Amino acid sequence: MSDVKDHYPAKGRVIIHLDMNAFYCSVHEAEEPEYYKDKPTAVSGSVEQRKGIIVTCSYAARKRGIKTGMNVRQATRICPELLLIKPDFNLYRKYSQGFMSIARQFTPLVEPVSIDECYMDITGSKLLGTPMDIAESLQRRIKSEWQLPCSIGLAPNKLLAKMGSDMKKPMGLTVLRLRDVPNLLWDKPCSNLFGIGGKTADKLSKMNIGTIGQLANTDEALLIKQFGVMGAWMKSAAHGIDHSPVNPNREQSKSIGHTTTLPNDLTEQDDVFRVLLNLSDQTARRLRRQKLVASTVQITIRRPDMTTITRSFTLGAPTQSTEEINMEARKLFLRHWKFGDPIRLLGVTLQNLAPADETAVQLDLFNYEEQPRKEALTKAMDALRDRFGEDAVLTAGMLGDDPSTLIRNKRIRGTSLQKDDSLLYIDE
Repeated sequence: MSDVKDHYPAKGRVIIHLDMNAFYCSVHEAEEPEYYKDKPTAVSGSVEQRKGIIVTCSYAARKRGIKTGMNVRQATRICPELLLIKPDFNLYRKYSQGFMSIARQFTPLVEPVSIDECYMDITGSKLLGTPMDIAESLQRRIKSEWQLPCSIGLAPNKLLAKMGSDMKKPMGLTVLRLRDVPNLLWDKPCSNLFGIGGKTADKLSKMNIGTIGQLANTDEALLIKQFGVMGAWMKSAAHGIDHSPVNPNREQSKSIGHTTTLPNDLTEQDDVFRVLLNLSDQTARRLRRQKLVASTVQITIRRPDMTTITRSFTLGAPTQSTEEINMEARKLFLRHWKFGDPIRLLGVTLQNLAPADETAVQLDLFNYEEQPRKEALTKAMDALRDRFGEDAVLTAGMLGDDPSTLIRNKRIRGTSLQKDDSLLYIDE
């Protein structure tokens, strides 16, 4: 036992980041190897129409030049033998729960961060072997019991564990220690540092800070002046420092949202409004199901060139009304969209959530008499849809043939920020 203890720090933690490789495609290959094993496959939001985008693709497809986010038509031109697969989120949840259950056999400190990845704090798991023993056993068991390949990062904190798991795919196992950071990370672009997005990297570049090493050696006061508290975080992160704990009891969702990628770019306001109504309807349904109210409505707009904007508005009073959410989403859209500009993706997200039974909902001075009637109608409609399905009660404005009409089908859609059964799901 003393030998095993020597592999653990006297102070500090040992963290694993577990990341499934090409998860959706790997699940289909595990489920039907006779059709998909070692074949170029891709999960696409709209298989029948051969439109939309590639949500994810197998490594065999990637070797042929297929990339996530690529248009399906383009992908099938590059790789005519590409097998397109309909998404099946019930199946993905089953496999997700499977590999998570294996992770929890090594430590109770497992924090799911999406349907296909989690953090594990194995500092207290010395009885199960060295950290490398645990990582290798974890990877081996997930492969043998669920036929899923995964990459693992092993590090003293969540930041380095996440970056380690990204270094070797598929089936990689990378140890990333604090002392390794200068040699392994400092020559990389700032955008490689987990938590730094494209806009922040561009701003850093304009400050002549192009690499993680240059960021690490930048004066902290300058970074704070330009980026606020995030500047101090970036300085620490560039040195590989991260103190955030692995939290197995993640607090309730900080936001609830849906996004949908459109098979054809939309340019007409009526088409956009139909999509926003469907997105508002389903986010509000989930909000009420979780007995929450929201104070902020956010929309996401992505153009064909993949530039994306998010805009939000904080309401005067919290709500769980589809009507109010949809109205604010439309206002935001009209405020930030140039008439006629094409749109590839739309999203509606609700933020600043609070329990409905602990929140005082402000009554509208002019419509307060109608509010109980509206709430009763909403409850009746929710009850009907709970019993007979999401399509049981629809308004005319929800009808159409774009993917936003499909988010009512749980089998073929995931949810970008939803938390059910301790999992976060992805939406495309």
